[in-house]
Amino acid sequence: MGVPEKLAARMNMAERHEYLRARFSRRTMIRGGAVTLGAVAGGAFVPGAVAQAATATQTSVLTQTAASRDKVDGALVAPFGRHLAWGNDPRTEITVSWQVPVAVKEPFVRIGAHPLNLSHKIEAEVRTLFTPAGVGASGNHTQYYVHAKLTHLRPGRTYYYGVGHAGFDPAEAHLLGTLGTFTTAPAHKEPFTFTAFGDEGVSYHGLANNSLLLGQNPAFHLHAGDIAYADPAGAGQTADAGFDSRVWDQFLAQTESVAKSVPWMPAYGNHDMEAWYSPNGYGGEEARWNLPDNGPDAKNLPGVYSFVYGNTAVISLDANDISFEIPANLGISGGTQTKWLEAQLKKYRDSKDVDFVVIFFHHCAYCTSTAHASEGGVRQEWVPLFEKYTVDLVINGHNHQYERTDVIKGNKVTKKLPIGGTAYPETDGVVYVTAGAAGRSLYAFTAAQSYEGHENEVGSVASFINTKEGKVNETVAWSRVRYLDYSFLRVDVTPASPGRLATLKVRGIAETGEEVDHFTVARRVR
Repeated sequence: MGVPEKLAARMNMAERHEYLRARFSRRTMIRGGAVTLGAVAGGAFVPGAVAQAATATQTSVLTQTAASRDKVDGALVAPFGRHLAWGNDPRTEITVSWQVPVAVKEPFVRIGAHPLNLSHKIEAEVRTLFTPAGVGASGNHTQYYVHAKLTHLRPGRTYYYGVGHAGFDPAEAHLLGTLGTFTTAPAHKEPFTFTAFGDEGVSYHGLANNSLLLGQNPAFHLHAGDIAYADPAGAGQTADAGFDSRVWDQFLAQTESVAKSVPWMPAYGNHDMEAWYSPNGYGGEEARWNLPDNGPDAKNLPGVYSFVYGNTAVISLDANDISFEIPANLGISGGTQTKWLEAQLKKYRDSKDVDFVVIFFHHCAYCTSTAHASEGGVRQEWVPLFEKYTVDLVINGHNHQYERTDVIKGNKVTKKLPIGGTAYPETDGVVYVTAGAAGRSLYAFTAAQSYEGHENEVGSVASFINTKEGKVNETVAWSRVRYLDYSFLRVDVTPASPGRLATLKVRGIAETGEEVDHFTVARRVR
């Protein structure tokens, strides 16, 4: 049995982690047959050897395990789940990540300008993640995540790459079909497209949305939290919550068709906190992803970062830090995230190279879903900064539907933004889009749907906001577009010369390929 439900509800993430570690001790794992390096290391990923810290019994177990691994022929082990992520500078840095089903020797990436000339070979890092039987649904399960950070790349260049290990070399003629490509960000401002959604999980609908994403030819993709749903409880709960680490294997296999060529940039949501691996719940995420490390607090908030692509700055935030609704990590940054956010916004607004600022995170600032609706912590901590620095677009997930606001400032509608309309953030305010219908089961609205070709304007919508005191009912006038089916966001960015209007053309696209919303954000270039 897990921790009693009432007690679990009162635990924060660090307390849940401590409870699991006390219950599933190293001795228990060894007795239960957990014979992996990850088990001895305590369950988190282990970038280096830890055998020196093992007891004599554990050392014997490790020796037996290593001997059995030596028998695995690397030629029979195929990498899977490839996914790319930008480094701090998308013009010159990218990380190639993948999985292998068993331990392999000497993993690496080959890279070159032509598929027959993969002359550069870069050593890769293995991060081993162990989950013992009893922590969720699976038996003892070890995952091997591999990462290679590529630097000193040329801007605007398409590269071919292949991932491999001893016995499996992608440069060999019969393995050329395993190669992938990526294209670095341009050195100068050029038109480009990016896509975004949240709350995908593993499902047919997620797979269908991925197929449509690839057809948009995006420069990168933003995932606004709740990525794989290995933790279905969504609050980092303990063993009785149905956690299954194997879901990540399925998810990365599902998204590989896109993520092997399109940098997949996640923000972390409530379902991405997994209590077993670390006190902040993100130990598993740090094994699976290798994201920009320019955020304010890599120890507690590894999913907070920023990057600039062309004329657009993108900021990923972690709303678990300020969530009143799901307070498992409430206050974990001690306010440093919000201070960092303001410094980033000021820097980008002072830069003549940046026209647009796009922010994405999980919990919604403004949404009328019957499930989660709006997050008071976001409105309290971040919305004033979004307005002060005239943020151009805010993208959220959390609520499994598509909803788009009018232009908002001071919690009020400053300008109605009908389908096809244009917003001017410098004078009007901020537009918020909930794009949480990537694949998980859908939620509901209190008001009728209203989307492109099926407009149904209403004067007000009954909803609620999550506050420190609990749910508070509110009646809102800012809900402009409401669509209840699977969908994602496409954004076309068009630069302009000084004195002219640069634009973000934003479209909501349904799983059927039909457009359900479109609007423009315009800003005059300095």
